[in-house]
Amino acid sequence: MSRRAQNRPARPLTARLALPAAGLVAALVLTACGDGAGAGDTSAAGDGRIKVAVTPVPHADILGYVAQELAPSAGLEIEIVEFTDYVQPNAALDQGEVDANYYQHGVYLADQEKAAGYDFTGLGTISFQPMGLYSDTVTDLADLPQGAEIALPNDPVNGSRGLKLLAAEGVITLADPDAAVPTLLDVTDNPKDLKFTEVEAAQLPRSLTDVDVAAVPGNYALEAELRPAEDALVTEDTSNTTYANQLVVRAGDEDDPDVRTLLELLTSEEVRAFIDETYQGAVVAAF
Repeated sequence: MSRRAQNRPARPLTARLALPAAGLVAALVLTACGDGAGAGDTSAAGDGRIKVAVTPVPHADILGYVAQELAPSAGLEIEIVEFTDYVQPNAALDQGEVDANYYQHGVYLADQEKAAGYDFTGLGTISFQPMGLYSDTVTDLADLPQGAEIALPNDPVNGSRGLKLLAAEGVITLADPDAAVPTLLDVTDNPKDLKFTEVEAAQLPRSLTDVDVAAVPGNYALEAELRPAEDALVTEDTSNTTYANQLVVRAGDEDDPDVRTLLELLTSEEVRAFIDETYQGAVVAAF
């Protein structure tokens, strides 16, 4: 039986508005001083202001710490725009509604560039939260019942992470375990005749009441008060930063002074200490 967290990391740094269930409307959070820009009105290059799209946990919290504790002394004003899904932050960046986003790893970025025709650049790696396999009924993957139902993220990249976790534990076999984005079509051996259900990533924690096991990305596990170290059956290796999340900008904006300042702040030792102290291994610094 999964054990839900009794005390999740405090989140004092980003005052937020209630988000609709659909998860497609952003909550605007202005940190530091100033009035901020409206949608489609991003800051001019090098004017000391930057507007960044994030998903809530841990990205909004980490960026909120930077905005409140580090950015003022660096002469940078940060406006944080929160989205609760994986699609809208890239759309907002592409449409010029924000100057950057911070929520995605390089594998997902490459997939989205190919699928949607985005022309983005990932700048370094900042943080990594491991995906885990969670269950409300199973305490060991070896005890999965025949025909068990497994929920996977419905985006190909994060769905592939769930498949790789299952393959690493010997539950299934993949045609090529080293493939960047294996799919269900790459499952060559499924001895327990597992049934796979694809679910929007943000809804995976809720699916635990309906399935035997769910592969939950680390940010949504934290949002649902799941503790990877205690609650997950298995998690990804935190020393492997293939899926570490980056600061992403439109191609050509890599050398914008405000972007460079933000990247420097996000990869500072102060941020490393904040991540270590706040998340206790559920999120790790990746720089």
